[in-house]
Amino acid sequence: MPAGPVSGVIQRSTLRQQIADALRDEVLAGRLPAGHQFTVKEIAEQYGVSATPVREALLDLVAQGLLDVEQHRGFCVHTFTAADYRAMVEARTLVVEGVFRTRAEELMHGVTSDALVSLRRRAEEAERSARCGDLDVLIGYDLRFWREFGNLVGNPCIADFLDRMRVQGWVFAVPMLRAKADLGGHLWQGHQELADAVVHRELGTAQRLVREYNAHALALVENLA
Repeated sequence: MPAGPVSGVIQRSTLRQQIADALRDEVLAGRLPAGHQFTVKEIAEQYGVSATPVREALLDLVAQGLLDVEQHRGFCVHTFTAADYRAMVEARTLVVEGVFRTRAEELMHGVTSDALVSLRRRAEEAERSARCGDLDVLIGYDLRFWREFGNLVGNPCIADFLDRMRVQGWVFAVPMLRAKADLGGHLWQGHQELADAVVHRELGTAQRLVREYNAHALALVENLA
């Protein structure tokens, strides 16, 4: 079972989403490992809520590819394979390459200065935690950084797809990364350089850095495996 609610008392106004977010964080952190089984009743008792919002939250996570439904047994954390991970990285590489190739002139139109400031702030925090090898902090900031970067595309379907691929990628990689004693210097640290390229509209540089990020992700996991 999860170690406990991530953010204390869950407010009923956003119950379904908060339960889904809390459980997703547990999966991302590796505290709910691949293959872990649980029921709606167990989660409902964990959070002290009724079964309906729990079931809805769990089905949301099934839709995100993080959980599997097990007939007559409840739910199970999905097990991703190395082949799955390679497919994730290939998919996000092809999508981003396609965006840069076909929509380069449209990228970042209408992007506010506040959005760029926020992107830089996420980049600074992600890079700092990557440099220190602080995996728990890195995951949060890395996902926020890439989510905001994806929003610059201006297509929410593309942004949502890329976010899903990165979440699933972290879920696969985290157990192997945690097994390594010292991650300092091993995690990708190009967030600020990429943010600067975006701010200055240097799309060629941004494209190269995204490609390097994906190549680094593959190489890191291959070496750890």
